[in-house]
Amino acid sequence: MAEAVFRNMIAEKGLANKIEVDSAGTANWHTGKPPHEGTREILDKYRISYKGMHARQIQENDLKNFTYIIAMDEQNVMDLRNEFGNYKEVTVRKLMDFVKDPEELNVPDPYYTGDFDYTYELITTGCEELLKHIRSKHNI
Repeated sequence: MAEAVFRNMIAEKGLANKIEVDSAGTANWHTGKPPHEGTREILDKYRISYKGMHARQIQENDLKNFTYIIAMDEQNVMDLRNEFGNYKEVTVRKLMDFVKDPEELNVPDPYYTGDFDYTYELITTGCEELLKHIRSKHNI
């Protein structure tokens, strides 16, 4: 969901040629599968494309090829540390770290909560703030 929302935001701002977005999970449970049905429904509701998106597992090269690795929750950050150790070349942060006084510190997984609308709201707010941060930090 976050990848599709963020891609949509940067496309609307005309920044698709300046910011690369990709998503990957810390586990391989859903590798090769399209977004969850509930995610597709919420993205369809807001007319946000998820065309061509399929789950994949994060690889060590991702930590070398991307400036930011954005996790949805603290468990994902810990999983990344356990798998890859300290990351020196990349900024690893939770999405909600970019939101001032967030109502949640972690983005709840709607697969478990069933609340895709709430997750969408949090992701949208987090992505807006992440984009502001990137634009400011990198003069985009």
